[in-house]
Amino acid sequence: MKVLPTGSSAEGRYFTVSDFYEAGREELGLSLEAGGRNLKRVIEEPIANRPGLALTGFYEHFAWKRLQVIGKAETAYLDSLSPDTRRERFRALVDHHAFCFIYTNGQCPGHVEKEFAATSGVVLMSSPMKTRHFMHRSAFVLERLGAPATSIYGTMVEVCGLGVLIEGDPGLGKSETALGLIKRGCALIADDLTCIRKEVGNNTLYGSASESTAGYMEIRGIGIMHIPSLFGVSAVRGEKCLELVITFKRLQDVVGEIDRIGQTRRVRTILGVDVPNIIIPVSAGRDLVNLVETAAMQQKLLMSGGDPVFDLSERLKRRADSAMQSGRTLEYGKRKGRKVNGR
Repeated sequence: MKVLPTGSSAEGRYFTVSDFYEAGREELGLSLEAGGRNLKRVIEEPIANRPGLALTGFYEHFAWKRLQVIGKAETAYLDSLSPDTRRERFRALVDHHAFCFIYTNGQCPGHVEKEFAATSGVVLMSSPMKTRHFMHRSAFVLERLGAPATSIYGTMVEVCGLGVLIEGDPGLGKSETALGLIKRGCALIADDLTCIRKEVGNNTLYGSASESTAGYMEIRGIGIMHIPSLFGVSAVRGEKCLELVITFKRLQDVVGEIDRIGQTRRVRTILGVDVPNIIIPVSAGRDLVNLVETAAMQQKLLMSGGDPVFDLSERLKRRADSAMQSGRTLEYGKRKGRKVNGR
């Protein structure tokens, strides 16, 4: 699906009727039937609406900010009206600020609607899909168009089932590390630039490559590589939930910053979502592929409820308590022995 966001806001991207048409032309089979002056109109509520009651003259709670879908039921009702009444009902919807109508089931707008659209500027589209299927599929298209999104310089790989974003300064070996992981059976999601979108409903981030660079990697000294051609289609993923961010930093830049025990849980905030973050110092001789893979396995353990730091702390505490109790018992035995001998 082609996504063409018009702009962005704090709550997400805003987009126009034209953006929706371009994004859904292939997936929804959209055809532009009439109108056009409202193609630059921003869709304020990214959801489709069936204006059944509004066609009968009941306009209270009419969702005019949404795309209006004309299915078989709506078309049958309009066909039962005289041309003058049909024109007035359609005009009333436009007077109540409706701006885009989509006819499903392969139906096309009538002459009355087309004539009115030519003068009013409202947009008329059609789709061969059944209404229920169109309502379902269009919800995904609209959600993707309106979801908050950003781009991050970094390489994203699926490691041990987790979506892992590797970020850091140029030249630290992000792509080389990703290549090593792919040779171990992991999968590439995006190289160099990762597109992040937020699913507002469950406050989750998803990463993917841009449409033009999906499946490609650039390695210094080798050049551009097409990963599916080298390692097979299973070595690439289209989109993956982002569950861990690994930041590469030069060893001299993190002196005193790294928590060697791992008790401090870092997070990287992206689009308002906190993602676990691990800083890995980069220096000559360090096996970054092994470290990233182990970090992903460690994160899976933490997500399942395990906590090695807590477990080790409890073990040491029990051992200290046991040693203290043994010392008290020994001291008590010595005092008791002195009393017996003194008698």
